[in-house]
Amino acid sequence: MAYKALKAARGVPGGRDAMRMMQKMGMKVDEVPDVSQVIIRTTSKDIVIEEPSVTLVTVQGQATYQIAGGRVSEAVPQAPVQNVPPESDIQLVAQQTGKSLEEAGKALAEAGGDLAKAILILRGQST
Repeated sequence: MAYKALKAARGVPGGRDAMRMMQKMGMKVDEVPDVSQVIIRTTSKDIVIEEPSVTLVTVQGQATYQIAGGRVSEAVPQAPVQNVPPESDIQLVAQQTGKSLEEAGKALAEAGGDLAKAILILRGQST
């Protein structure tokens, strides 16, 4: 609504007064350029808006995004794929730390597959 008011104020006689009043109230309206997609992610679905018009309205330091237009579609998000470290990495970490394969696998998963970090994690647990 504020964006429409500001846009209307620019082309109307006396619109300059309306713009000044909005500025005095601490209201700032800016178009967000080059937006190709907006995704609203909920626990049960993703709402995807293609080529929307997005406006940033700032009133007394509080920012609000307004999304208008665009093609809307919904999608059910897919479960994230769990990365399982290669068996050779698990064996190497277990061998270097003297820990079990299970402990080495957990440490590798925690370290995001980083061998050195997994070894440091396990060595830190043993001290």
